[in-house]
Amino acid sequence: MSAAHWGRRRLAGAVLAASATLLVATAATAGTATAGTATAGTATAGTSAAGTGTPGIGTSSAEATDPGSTAPGDSPDNHQMGASIRAHDGAAGAAAPAPASAEATTPGIDVSSYQGAVDWPGYWKQGKKFAYVKATEGTGYQNPDFSQQYTGSYDVGMIRGAYHYARPDLSGGAAQADYFAAHGGGWSKDGKTLPGTLDIEWGSSSDCYGLSQAAMVSWIKAFSDEYHKKTTRWPVIYTATSWWTECTGNKGDFSATNPLWVARYASSAGTLPYNWGFYTFWQYTSTPLDQDYFSAGTDRLKALADG
Repeated sequence: MSAAHWGRRRLAGAVLAASATLLVATAATAGTATAGTATAGTATAGTSAAGTGTPGIGTSSAEATDPGSTAPGDSPDNHQMGASIRAHDGAAGAAAPAPASAEATTPGIDVSSYQGAVDWPGYWKQGKKFAYVKATEGTGYQNPDFSQQYTGSYDVGMIRGAYHYARPDLSGGAAQADYFAAHGGGWSKDGKTLPGTLDIEWGSSSDCYGLSQAAMVSWIKAFSDEYHKKTTRWPVIYTATSWWTECTGNKGDFSATNPLWVARYASSAGTLPYNWGFYTFWQYTSTPLDQDYFSAGTDRLKALADG
């Protein structure tokens, strides 16, 4: 992707104390997953792996960027979740589509160093109940704002988790899972820490990072297996159906273990990737920052955090 592309993707502005009211409308289209039981397909973790603890606090300093991430406008700081979605899939506007009822879903946000200091009390007052924070990218970048963002969301009462921006062009899936788990992406059974997320979307150098479809499925599996080995939890997989189709051939059966976080900026989540019968999270807009739904109430969100 060119620097111009990333420039177009930049959010409408730094995060402000937004006060827009979340609009709610039913989204029911053929092929759209029913957002029912949000934890089905999520592995039961049991006891937290030794040494995971509260993940990432105090390890947020930025390290050298990965090779290949230094072009103007293409730094890891510009690689926030969904950075490529609008350019590839388009967007239906800023209005938030929503679910069948306010009780059926739970709103949240995701942030990265692009947002810097976030008005967590403001978003909590707006009803946001969870947050995901970018922790790492590749094996050489840590979000310099991770600690204050991760702690800030927790301090206002949100259930929070961390995500890793995948770079299959730079290193193997297992190596990146290790790096993520060691630098903010771990999990602890405290009832307020969600399993880590793998953000896999179009690359800036090439859509599929130079990997064949079979190799991409293997890369994702290596990441998922290693993360589970390190934390006892299966990572959430964040992607767009169009990317999954292009870069995996719509293959790879992760639905039995990995919760799905689908990205689609429209009035419904649309058709889901291969074999997922429902989504667990849905990123529905990037205005004024990335906003998301969890597919059930806060009781199920807490259950997902508990493992």
